[in-house]
Amino acid sequence: MQIESKPSGSECMRFGLRGQRDLGAAARPGADLFAMTWLDRVTQHASEQDSVFGHVDTVALPQDLAEFDRRQAELVYAHSTEAIMITDGQNRIVAVNPAFCRMTGYAASDVLGMEPSMLHSPHHSPSFYREMRRQLEADGQWEGEVWSRRKSGESFPCWFSMACVRDAASVVQRRVSLFSDQSTRKASEALIWRQANFDGLTQLPNRNMLCDRLAQECKKVDAKECSVAVLAVHLDHLENIKEGYPQPWVERLVREAAQRLVRSVRSTDTVARVADDCFVVLLTGTDGAARASQAAQNILHRLAQPLENDASMVAMSGSIGITIYPGDAGSGDELLQNAQQAMYSACHRGGNQFDFFTPALQRAAQQRANTVRELRTAVAEKQFCLQFQPLVALDTGRIVKAEALVRWNHPERGMVGPGEFITLAEEHHLIHDIGDWVFKEAAAWTHKWRAELAPGLQVSVNKSPLQFSRTHNHAADWIAHLCKLGLPGEAIALEITEGLLLNSTSAIDDCLRSYRDAGIQVAIDDFGTGYSSLSYLKRFSLDILKIDRSFVSNLAPDSSDLALCQAMVAMAHALGLKVVAEGIETAQQRDLLAAMGCDYGQGYLFSKPLSPEQFEQALARNACVV
Repeated sequence: MQIESKPSGSECMRFGLRGQRDLGAAARPGADLFAMTWLDRVTQHASEQDSVFGHVDTVALPQDLAEFDRRQAELVYAHSTEAIMITDGQNRIVAVNPAFCRMTGYAASDVLGMEPSMLHSPHHSPSFYREMRRQLEADGQWEGEVWSRRKSGESFPCWFSMACVRDAASVVQRRVSLFSDQSTRKASEALIWRQANFDGLTQLPNRNMLCDRLAQECKKVDAKECSVAVLAVHLDHLENIKEGYPQPWVERLVREAAQRLVRSVRSTDTVARVADDCFVVLLTGTDGAARASQAAQNILHRLAQPLENDASMVAMSGSIGITIYPGDAGSGDELLQNAQQAMYSACHRGGNQFDFFTPALQRAAQQRANTVRELRTAVAEKQFCLQFQPLVALDTGRIVKAEALVRWNHPERGMVGPGEFITLAEEHHLIHDIGDWVFKEAAAWTHKWRAELAPGLQVSVNKSPLQFSRTHNHAADWIAHLCKLGLPGEAIALEITEGLLLNSTSAIDDCLRSYRDAGIQVAIDDFGTGYSSLSYLKRFSLDILKIDRSFVSNLAPDSSDLALCQAMVAMAHALGLKVVAEGIETAQQRDLLAAMGCDYGQGYLFSKPLSPEQFEQALARNACVV
């Protein structure tokens, strides 16, 4: 008898049996191979008495087979982890091993005498099996991945190796099949693929899958007259929400936002999550800007629906940037960049709106990138300085306080105001380093001036809401620095925004309480411009209320601004707060504010922001700088 098979690329396992040969077609990593001497003799007698491998004592073995050979071959078949099946020349199953029964769920009695087609899976067409049979007959062997079917009807992937056993006349006597269950490997591969292409929280496609689909859609557009629209969607204020609510609820909110985006577009469109607070919507087969605008409006409307959290309702909003292919860009990467730039534009205009990409946005984005790069250098090289604007007691006209204002001393552009870089510093996580530097620099000057000129001087420092997002109570660091300088807490005041209090968390509460306990006063900056609420004025222990300049600039007798300012001053005094009016530029404004009892004034009527040296001179004169 001869075996029509050749060794595959894997090394065949060999047994020390007399006259053995290798079944090369079955050799593959992890396969349990067997001695061909034993196989030859089994197949010779299988037609007389069929056998289930693992019970080989029922097979009539030639007497000259050594006991060692018989026992070793019996162990191989009985304990093989690979399923083994032998069919005769008429393609009927004549033998199977225990691994076959475990893998397929069939008992030996279920399959003996049956054709292997009972294992065929609907995953393959009849032509697949015909081609497999043709190659097996032509080459004497076949190897590959096949989906088989268990007794339960479940399909499963397996790796199949088959070889023909022929007699001296080259007539097929037996066909030997070995196969192993690949379900675990397939599941691992599927999991790895899914993790590489889908977002774990929302189950939406991630950036990797989005880029692949975007590239495919661009190719389709090139072949026919249509457009692809890309919408970059930013969840406004998600960072603040993260600080105010437990992580599981924030995750629920993100999942809800994802589902609202999916419901806003067609099933043929793609919604992907590309960052914590950023999604991308790919609209296919569009007619240009009209459908993109409609989709953006649908998204904004759905996102604006409040989400219930216990007894409260949390409102969401989005900022959307839109770009169109092929009009705006020549590649998928450029489209994503353009959409992001337009999204930033919508964010900076207040959010809850959408913008289309324009070349002007691209230029602005390039300038923005340059500024961020230069700002990182500025932080590393400490290219900052402070200016101090006096706060004057309106009843005496004397300087009693000052606000520390940071400036960027750019090596080429000169002095740059905070309006041009603070937002970028917050977005790129540079605000912590800048804020710490401002505080320490302001504390150093305050210590000097209190010791030399004005023992009761207080200097206020602006603190960004993002500076409160640190995981630890960072108030302890600043308080420790004041102690190191020997500076009492009342020498410093912190100016915070209303938004911080509206989105306050226990961590923020603890931080503010630590400042108050150390004697550091807290001021509400730009009061009246945000979501002013009496509830947080009552809840938090605040010290100072600063009336925004927008109420002061048009202040005149019998004006509505006069009534508003009088109401704010009266309310603040009733709550035990001092009042500072910002932006005073005329004597009339000063006199009206003084008449209503406003405590302090700040503005160009008294002084512009001064360098430390200039402020020191003004403080030494202890008078207004007009």
